[in-house]
Amino acid sequence: MPLITSGFRANGLFKNTHFSTIYSAKIRQVKDVHQERKRIDLPDGDFLDIDWSYPLSRKRTKNVALLFHGLEGNAQRTYMLAMAKLLNQHGYDVAAVNFRGCSGGDNRLYRSYHSGETDDMRFVINRIAQKEIYTHIFLYGVSLGGNALLKYAGENKEIPSQVKAIATVGVPVDLKASLEQLNHKENWVYRTSFIVDLRSKYRRKMEKFPEEMTSEIYRTIKTLKDFDDAYTAPAHGFKNALDYYEKASSFTWLPEITIPTLILNAKNDSFLHGHCYPNTHASSSKYLFLETPEHGGHVGFYKTGDFYYSELRALDFFTEKTQ
Repeated sequence: MPLITSGFRANGLFKNTHFSTIYSAKIRQVKDVHQERKRIDLPDGDFLDIDWSYPLSRKRTKNVALLFHGLEGNAQRTYMLAMAKLLNQHGYDVAAVNFRGCSGGDNRLYRSYHSGETDDMRFVINRIAQKEIYTHIFLYGVSLGGNALLKYAGENKEIPSQVKAIATVGVPVDLKASLEQLNHKENWVYRTSFIVDLRSKYRRKMEKFPEEMTSEIYRTIKTLKDFDDAYTAPAHGFKNALDYYEKASSFTWLPEITIPTLILNAKNDSFLHGHCYPNTHASSSKYLFLETPEHGGHVGFYKTGDFYYSELRALDFFTEKTQ
């Protein structure tokens, strides 16, 4: 499939990667999304909280979209709320999924979530598909959630026939390359924010799991890689951080995708580098659509009006693939 020539054009300060990224994450506001939380229990005894929203008419619809957030995000992040609001306005039910430990409290188990976790994703998608209410299921993932979605699609395990299209934004399809990019000096604000949140979560969980999580280990966590060596890898069955980055990256799974899938990654995204722009894979695939506008930062495709280009583009993609 030829690479897509993007129609997105940033203006003014939004051409700056850091301005567009920080404005979108910290300043942008999205209002009037009415969510209803439903908790589902997982096979291993843990749980996920799903925040549902619906069209104002509340008429029964055949379309549902599942949304998956980024690292240390949740269903109330602006990029999740905006996508939910837009889809609701166009007649979709929306299930915004909070990964384990991301819905306002700690999860029950030592393990939580990570960039390549697809079992929980598969469980939720299958559960919704089995309700037989929806004939069309659409999947939307941002950053970490996008990587997990692409890996899920490439694995081709138990994907319900109702799944019609996938859209992803700001996706680190090569986790090691993304980490290397985040380690650049100019990206200190992002990695510092992540490590503060992750260290705080580790510290809270220490009380419940004193054998696996100790003060000595906690004190070694100074970087994102340290965190993945100290927690992500041992909690989820990887040898170490590098083993995790290799096995959890969606890059190697992209050629196996057989569902129409959009990847929207800005060329100036300060979280992405190298194979995070999988041009070769997209060029040789019938199903993978890669769009790489010059600007947009990390999930910062600002457009005047209520919705960003990324959200409008995902909706258009879903519509195109069901006609």
